[in-house]
Amino acid sequence: MKSRTIGCAAAASAFAIVTAGCVTVGPAQRAQLAKPEMTPAGETAEETFHSHVEAAREGGFGGHGAAGGGCGCG
Repeated sequence: MKSRTIGCAAAASAFAIVTAGCVTVGPAQRAQLAKPEMTPAGETAEETFHSHVEAAREGGFGGHGAAGGGCGCG
């Protein structure tokens, strides 16, 4: 009997955790989430640096506008 109670409690806990991720976002909240600060890639200087490093690592040119030959000086 005790194991059945523990199993039901575990199932109820799992159900609560799974359904907690399903959140409806209202229109007012969407406006807040659409701000540039909320974008993970909002740092343009950091994004430029990462694309420069990626272009240098790949050894090619194009794609990100870098015309380097892989040395990182482009």
